[in-house]
Amino acid sequence: MKCILKKFSYPLVFLVIALILTQTMCEKIVTPSFGKMCTNISLTNQQNIEKKIIYLTFDDGPSVTTNKILDTLKEKDVKATFFLIGNQIVGFEDTVKRIHKEGHSIGLHTYTHKFKRIYNNNDNFIKEMKHCSDEINNITGVNPNIIRFPGGSRKHLNNEFLCRLHDENFKIYDWNLQVSDGINPNLSSNKLFKEATADNDSISPIILLMHCDYMHKNTCKALPEIIDYYKQQGYIFKPITEDTPELYFPPSKRTLKSIWDIMTSK
Repeated sequence: MKCILKKFSYPLVFLVIALILTQTMCEKIVTPSFGKMCTNISLTNQQNIEKKIIYLTFDDGPSVTTNKILDTLKEKDVKATFFLIGNQIVGFEDTVKRIHKEGHSIGLHTYTHKFKRIYNNNDNFIKEMKHCSDEINNITGVNPNIIRFPGGSRKHLNNEFLCRLHDENFKIYDWNLQVSDGINPNLSSNKLFKEATADNDSISPIILLMHCDYMHKNTCKALPEIIDYYKQQGYIFKPITEDTPELYFPPSKRTLKSIWDIMTSK
Protein backbone atom coordinates (compact mmCIF):
# COMPACT_ATOMS: atom_id res chain seq x y z
CA MET A 1 0.00 0.00 0.00
CA LYS A 2 2.90 2.37 0.82
CA CYS A 3 4.36 1.78 -2.62
CA ILE A 4 1.08 2.72 -4.25
CA LEU A 5 0.62 5.87 -2.19
CA LYS A 6 4.12 7.11 -3.03
CA LYS A 7 2.98 7.49 -6.63
CA PHE A 8 0.46 10.20 -5.66
CA SER A 9 0.63 13.60 -4.07
CA TYR A 10 -1.01 14.00 -0.66
CA PRO A 11 -3.99 15.93 -2.10
CA LEU A 12 -4.71 13.01 -4.41
CA VAL A 13 -4.54 10.55 -1.53
CA PHE A 14 -6.98 12.67 0.43
CA LEU A 15 -9.29 12.68 -2.60
CA VAL A 16 -9.31 8.89 -2.71
CA ILE A 17 -10.03 8.71 1.03
CA ALA A 18 -12.85 11.22 0.62
CA LEU A 19 -14.37 9.12 -2.16
CA ILE A 20 -14.25 6.01 -0.01
CA LEU A 21 -15.90 7.80 2.88
CA THR A 22 -18.55 9.18 0.54
CA GLN A 23 -19.34 5.70 -0.74
CA THR A 24 -19.54 4.37 2.81
CA MET A 25 -22.11 7.03 3.61
CA CYS A 26 -24.06 6.27 0.44
CA GLU A 27 -24.33 2.59 1.37
CA LYS A 28 -26.00 3.58 4.64
CA ILE A 29 -28.76 5.47 2.86
CA VAL A 30 -32.05 3.62 3.25
CA THR A 31 -34.21 5.69 0.97
CA PRO A 32 -33.55 5.80 -2.77
CA SER A 33 -32.21 8.77 -4.70
CA PHE A 34 -33.96 10.90 -7.27
CA GLY A 35 -31.76 11.41 -10.28
CA LYS A 36 -31.01 11.34 -13.97
CA MET A 37 -27.21 11.59 -14.04
CA CYS A 38 -25.07 8.52 -14.61
CA THR A 39 -21.70 10.06 -13.78
CA ASN A 40 -22.19 10.60 -10.07
CA ILE A 41 -22.16 8.01 -7.28
CA SER A 42 -24.77 9.81 -5.20
CA LEU A 43 -27.64 10.69 -7.52
CA THR A 44 -29.98 13.49 -6.47
CA ASN A 45 -32.36 15.58 -8.53
CA GLN A 46 -35.43 16.20 -6.41
CA GLN A 47 -38.13 18.28 -8.03
CA ASN A 48 -41.35 19.69 -6.64
CA ILE A 49 -40.04 18.83 -3.18
CA GLU A 50 -42.19 21.58 -1.67
CA LYS A 51 -45.42 20.02 -2.96
CA LYS A 52 -47.13 17.11 -1.27
CA ILE A 53 -47.28 14.58 -4.10
CA ILE A 54 -47.94 10.86 -3.96
CA TYR A 55 -47.59 8.28 -6.72
CA LEU A 56 -49.61 5.14 -6.07
CA THR A 57 -47.91 2.23 -7.84
CA PHE A 58 -49.04 -1.36 -8.27
CA ASP A 59 -46.75 -4.21 -9.31
CA ASP A 60 -47.36 -7.72 -10.69
CA GLY A 61 -50.58 -7.19 -12.65
CA PRO A 62 -52.70 -7.52 -14.61
CA SER A 63 -55.17 -9.77 -12.79
CA VAL A 64 -58.74 -9.84 -11.52
CA THR A 65 -57.53 -7.80 -8.56
CA THR A 66 -56.28 -5.09 -10.91
CA ASN A 67 -59.85 -4.48 -12.06
CA LYS A 68 -61.04 -4.08 -8.48
CA ILE A 69 -58.28 -1.56 -7.82
CA LEU A 70 -59.29 0.31 -10.97
CA ASP A 71 -62.85 0.46 -9.65
CA THR A 72 -61.64 2.12 -6.45
CA LEU A 73 -59.39 4.56 -8.31
CA LYS A 74 -62.28 5.56 -10.55
CA GLU A 75 -64.59 6.05 -7.59
CA LYS A 76 -62.00 8.18 -5.78
CA ASP A 77 -61.02 10.06 -8.96
CA VAL A 78 -57.34 9.19 -8.52
CA LYS A 79 -54.70 8.23 -11.08
CA ALA A 80 -52.01 5.62 -10.44
CA THR A 81 -49.25 3.62 -12.12
CA PHE A 82 -49.28 -0.10 -12.95
CA PHE A 83 -46.02 -1.97 -13.53
CA LEU A 84 -47.19 -4.96 -15.56
CA ILE A 85 -45.69 -8.40 -16.15
CA GLY A 86 -45.76 -9.20 -19.86
CA ASN A 87 -46.65 -12.88 -19.72
CA GLN A 88 -49.67 -12.20 -17.50
CA ILE A 89 -51.37 -9.99 -20.06
CA VAL A 90 -52.97 -12.82 -22.04
CA GLY A 91 -56.59 -13.03 -20.90
CA PHE A 92 -56.44 -9.56 -19.37
CA GLU A 93 -56.14 -7.49 -22.50
CA ASP A 94 -59.29 -5.57 -21.59
CA THR A 95 -57.79 -4.72 -18.21
CA VAL A 96 -54.69 -3.28 -19.87
CA LYS A 97 -56.89 -1.28 -22.24
CA ARG A 98 -58.87 -0.01 -19.27
CA ILE A 99 -55.73 1.12 -17.42
CA HIS A 100 -54.69 3.14 -20.45
CA LYS A 101 -58.16 4.46 -21.29
CA GLU A 102 -58.83 5.68 -17.74
CA GLY A 103 -55.68 7.78 -17.67
CA HIS A 104 -53.37 5.69 -15.54
CA SER A 105 -49.78 5.12 -16.56
CA ILE A 106 -48.33 1.75 -17.49
CA GLY A 107 -44.82 0.65 -16.58
CA LEU A 108 -42.70 -2.39 -17.39
CA HIS A 109 -41.99 -5.08 -14.79
CA THR A 110 -40.25 -7.53 -17.16
CA TYR A 111 -41.91 -10.23 -19.24
CA THR A 112 -41.49 -13.26 -16.94
CA HIS A 113 -40.61 -11.84 -13.49
CA LYS A 114 -38.29 -14.84 -13.08
CA PHE A 115 -35.29 -13.53 -11.15
CA LYS A 116 -32.74 -16.09 -12.34
CA ARG A 117 -33.58 -15.36 -15.94
CA ILE A 118 -33.87 -11.58 -15.88
CA TYR A 119 -30.84 -11.05 -13.65
CA ASN A 120 -28.62 -13.58 -15.38
CA ASN A 121 -27.11 -10.74 -17.41
CA ASN A 122 -27.97 -7.21 -18.48
CA ASP A 123 -28.88 -8.27 -22.03
CA ASN A 124 -31.59 -10.58 -20.67
CA PHE A 125 -32.95 -7.82 -18.48
CA ILE A 126 -33.28 -5.40 -21.39
CA LYS A 127 -34.83 -8.07 -23.64
CA GLU A 128 -37.42 -8.82 -20.95
CA MET A 129 -38.34 -5.15 -20.67
CA LYS A 130 -38.61 -4.72 -24.44
CA HIS A 131 -40.70 -7.88 -24.77
CA CYS A 132 -43.06 -6.57 -22.10
CA SER A 133 -43.25 -3.21 -23.86
CA ASP A 134 -44.13 -4.90 -27.16
CA GLU A 135 -46.98 -6.81 -25.53
CA ILE A 136 -48.41 -3.60 -24.11
CA ASN A 137 -47.96 -1.80 -27.42
CA ASN A 138 -49.94 -4.50 -29.22
CA ILE A 139 -52.92 -3.67 -27.00
CA THR A 140 -52.66 0.05 -26.31
CA GLY A 141 -50.59 1.40 -29.19
CA VAL A 142 -48.02 2.91 -26.80
CA ASN A 143 -44.53 1.74 -25.86
CA PRO A 144 -43.93 2.42 -22.15
CA ASN A 145 -40.40 3.31 -21.13
CA ILE A 146 -40.83 3.54 -17.36
CA ILE A 147 -39.50 0.42 -15.64
CA ARG A 148 -39.32 -1.17 -12.22
CA PHE A 149 -36.82 -3.84 -11.28
CA PRO A 150 -38.52 -6.89 -9.70
CA GLY A 151 -37.39 -6.74 -6.10
CA GLY A 152 -35.98 -3.26 -6.64
CA SER A 153 -32.80 -2.07 -8.34
CA ARG A 154 -30.54 -2.48 -5.31
CA LYS A 155 -27.80 -5.09 -5.96
CA HIS A 156 -28.67 -5.07 -9.68
CA LEU A 157 -27.92 -1.51 -10.76
CA ASN A 158 -24.45 -0.09 -11.21
CA ASN A 159 -23.33 3.08 -12.95
CA GLU A 160 -22.49 1.33 -16.22
CA PHE A 161 -25.86 -0.44 -16.39
CA LEU A 162 -27.64 2.78 -15.44
CA CYS A 163 -26.10 4.57 -18.41
CA ARG A 164 -27.00 1.70 -20.71
CA LEU A 165 -30.63 1.73 -19.58
CA HIS A 166 -30.74 5.48 -20.19
CA ASP A 167 -29.29 4.90 -23.66
CA GLU A 168 -32.21 2.52 -24.26
CA ASN A 169 -34.53 5.36 -23.17
CA PHE A 170 -35.66 3.54 -20.02
CA LYS A 171 -36.42 5.46 -16.84
CA ILE A 172 -36.19 3.68 -13.49
CA TYR A 173 -38.59 3.91 -10.57
CA ASP A 174 -38.06 2.18 -7.26
CA TRP A 175 -40.03 3.37 -4.21
CA ASN A 176 -39.55 5.21 -0.92
CA LEU A 177 -42.59 3.85 0.93
CA GLN A 178 -44.08 0.38 0.74
CA VAL A 179 -46.56 -2.06 2.17
CA SER A 180 -45.67 -5.69 2.79
CA ASP A 181 -48.32 -7.21 0.55
CA GLY A 182 -45.64 -8.47 -1.83
CA ILE A 183 -44.10 -10.51 0.99
CA ASN A 184 -47.30 -11.50 2.76
CA PRO A 185 -50.51 -10.91 0.78
CA ASN A 186 -52.55 -12.15 3.74
CA LEU A 187 -51.69 -9.19 5.95
CA SER A 188 -54.82 -7.50 7.24
CA SER A 189 -56.07 -4.39 5.50
CA ASN A 190 -55.56 -2.48 8.75
CA LYS A 191 -51.89 -3.49 8.87
CA LEU A 192 -51.43 -2.50 5.23
CA PHE A 193 -53.02 0.88 5.91
CA LYS A 194 -50.65 1.52 8.81
CA GLU A 195 -47.64 0.63 6.67
CA ALA A 196 -48.82 2.86 3.81
CA THR A 197 -49.20 5.87 6.07
CA ALA A 198 -46.23 5.42 8.42
CA ASP A 199 -43.37 7.94 8.59
CA ASN A 200 -44.55 9.84 5.53
CA ASP A 201 -43.95 13.34 6.92
CA SER A 202 -40.28 13.30 5.90
CA ILE A 203 -40.90 12.00 2.36
CA SER A 204 -41.89 14.15 -0.59
CA PRO A 205 -42.85 13.15 -3.15
CA ILE A 206 -43.97 9.67 -2.10
CA ILE A 207 -43.74 6.68 -4.43
CA LEU A 208 -45.80 4.02 -2.67
CA LEU A 209 -45.27 0.38 -3.61
CA MET A 210 -48.27 -1.96 -3.58
CA HIS A 211 -49.27 -5.04 -5.57
CA CYS A 212 -52.25 -6.10 -7.66
CA ASP A 213 -51.87 -9.79 -8.43
CA TYR A 214 -54.79 -12.14 -7.81
CA MET A 215 -53.89 -12.81 -4.15
CA HIS A 216 -53.79 -9.17 -3.05
CA LYS A 217 -57.41 -8.90 -1.96
CA ASN A 218 -56.57 -7.13 1.28
CA THR A 219 -54.69 -4.46 -0.66
CA CYS A 220 -57.99 -3.70 -2.40
CA LYS A 221 -59.70 -3.41 0.96
CA ALA A 222 -57.04 -1.05 2.35
CA LEU A 223 -56.82 1.18 -0.74
CA PRO A 224 -59.90 3.40 -0.17
CA GLU A 225 -58.75 4.27 3.35
CA ILE A 226 -55.19 4.93 2.12
CA ILE A 227 -56.48 7.30 -0.54
CA ASP A 228 -58.77 9.10 1.90
CA TYR A 229 -55.90 9.54 4.35
CA TYR A 230 -53.62 11.20 1.81
CA LYS A 231 -56.41 13.39 0.49
CA GLN A 232 -57.03 14.63 4.02
CA GLN A 233 -53.31 15.36 4.33
CA GLY A 234 -53.45 17.54 1.21
CA TYR A 235 -51.53 15.29 -1.15
CA ILE A 236 -51.86 15.47 -4.93
CA PHE A 237 -52.14 12.09 -6.65
CA LYS A 238 -50.18 11.69 -9.88
CA PRO A 239 -49.32 8.85 -12.27
CA ILE A 240 -45.65 8.33 -13.10
CA THR A 241 -44.77 9.55 -16.58
CA GLU A 242 -41.53 9.93 -18.50
CA ASP A 243 -41.40 13.49 -17.12
CA THR A 244 -41.39 12.28 -13.50
CA PRO A 245 -37.92 12.52 -11.92
CA GLU A 246 -36.41 9.06 -11.63
CA LEU A 247 -36.21 7.34 -8.28
CA TYR A 248 -33.76 4.51 -7.83
CA PHE A 249 -31.57 3.10 -5.12
CA PRO A 250 -27.94 4.31 -5.24
CA PRO A 251 -25.83 2.33 -7.74
CA SER A 252 -23.38 -0.20 -6.36
CA LYS A 253 -19.81 0.56 -5.28
CA ARG A 254 -18.44 -0.82 -8.54
CA THR A 255 -18.21 2.77 -9.77
CA LEU A 256 -15.90 3.71 -6.90
CA LYS A 257 -13.86 0.55 -7.41
CA SER A 258 -13.32 1.42 -11.06
CA ILE A 259 -12.05 4.89 -10.06
CA TRP A 260 -9.62 3.31 -7.60
CA ASP A 261 -8.39 0.83 -10.23
CA ILE A 262 -7.72 3.61 -12.73
CA MET A 263 -5.83 5.73 -10.22
CA THR A 264 -3.70 2.91 -8.83
CA SER A 265 -2.78 1.60 -12.28
CA LYS A 266 -0.84 4.77 -13.18
